Amino acid sequence: MTKDVAVILAAAGSSTRFGDPHFKKVYSLLAGRAVWLHSADLFLDHPRIGQVIVVVHPDDREMFSEKYSAATTMMGIDIAIGGSERWQSVQNAIEKVRSNMEWIAVHDAARPCIASQWIDSVLAGAESTGAAILATPIHGTIKRSNASSIITETVPRDHLWQAQTPQVFRKEILSKAYAQRGSLLPTDDAQLVEKLGIEVKLVPGSLLNVKITAKEDLRFAELALKALPQKKGFPFL
Repeated sequence: MTKDVAVILAAAGSSTRFGDPHFKKVYSLLAGRAVWLHSADLFLDHPRIGQVIVVVHPDDREMFSEKYSAATTMMGIDIAIGGSERWQSVQNAIEKVRSNMEWIAVHDAARPCIASQWIDSVLAGAESTGAAILATPIHGTIKRSNASSIITETVPRDHLWQAQTPQVFRKEILSKAYAQRGSLLPTDDAQLVEKLGIEVKLVPGSLLNVKITAKEDLRFAELALKALPQKKGFPFL
């Protein structure tokens, strides 16, 4: 199998909502290992992944080098320096993608509970249009409020999805999307690709693919790690 996919692990966030003055969420311990290492592991083991790039916050560059240089060297991981916004961090990493990579998968380093078959599914989904993301249908009731937290509308949930990562794109598509960003400040990479008029395939993900935002999410993530599918055919949640 050709190793044609570069993975960008976005780990340059400020973790302001995590609430720990000493550790950012991606460096916090989960089952005895840093969160970002869990995220990196499965991609490194995947037969189509030819490059993994970790995007590090400028303030963390020295710490990261001191603490993880041996691991990144052994694992063959490349490092990019992030910007002040997530889109800037991804853009910096795109510049480091090797020329022989045909696809780019962008994944939140704070999503450590990823399974190989979900990666397979989103890669397969991207083949049809050149772009696909993991996502889960929204089943709960959605309310829109005003600035005073008063409900102004109950939003129909039909065809609403919550985006996850990884998000996979042909390299030329994602590069063009960032080059033509304009004034848009995207909250994910698919938003920029949508702006180009390119269809982005939604691939059913799992509730186990949790993104760590607050400290209590670590508890759920530890349980999710134990529940991750170990073989093909595990039903999506």
